[in-house]
Amino acid sequence: MTVESLRSVPLFGSLDDKAAHDLLKLLRLQTFKSGAKLFSKGERGDSMYLIQSGKVRISIHDQDANVLVLADLGEGDFFGEMALIDGRQRSADATVSEDAQLAVLQRDTFRVFVRDTPDVAMEMLAALSDRLRRTDELLRGRASRNVNEEDDARATLADRAADMIASFGGSWKFIFTFVFLILCWMALNTLWAHAFDPVPFNFLNLCLAIVAGMQAPFIMMSQNRQGLKDRLRADLDYQVNLKNELALAEVLRRLDVLENERIPELIEKIQS
Repeated sequence: MTVESLRSVPLFGSLDDKAAHDLLKLLRLQTFKSGAKLFSKGERGDSMYLIQSGKVRISIHDQDANVLVLADLGEGDFFGEMALIDGRQRSADATVSEDAQLAVLQRDTFRVFVRDTPDVAMEMLAALSDRLRRTDELLRGRASRNVNEEDDARATLADRAADMIASFGGSWKFIFTFVFLILCWMALNTLWAHAFDPVPFNFLNLCLAIVAGMQAPFIMMSQNRQGLKDRLRADLDYQVNLKNELALAEVLRRLDVLENERIPELIEKIQS
């Protein structure tokens, strides 16, 4: 890894030549195969990773054991930076999704370096704020979808036909048309000498029974479609609420770290 590639990381963008070269000496390059697990949520963090090549996926598992992908990182990206600050448990899983070469920075060595370079602490605060904004936007964008568009994309030709028939059968247009046809039928068979369905209109009664019998299944199919649409809306609402909960929990955790530990230490270093 060169000084230029190191400075492409926002965390170290303000380093001068001497500080950058000093930091490069602290990095240890390691190669990982696709599928390798770098760390899991809950493990104690003791290092930060800079991606020189390859890809890494950051993800978490919800209560239903579903995988939620927070980010797919590539060359030039960094992750695990919170471990350098607080050394607490990892907040997500990191898995190599494509053969990667990573530069690893240990927390102990970085703490020695940052004491001699206070500007690095300020850059870290700015980088963390930017990462929070991008993660929040990613979570919100992945779950916020239009229910009607999702339902239309899943609907089959039979579903659309059932909706159209049920919609027409429950409208004033259907009632007026049906009444008009019945009156015409009765008038024709009453006034015409060659009536094909004389009073008491037995054939008309048969036709009405067939229409009523056919209309009921179409209405039930349309109601089932509405039930599926309601379940889809509930599922999307759950995803939005879950991801907002995760984002807020992460924001509060990081703010707590900054407020209780890093900001007072940073102010003390600047004043000294």
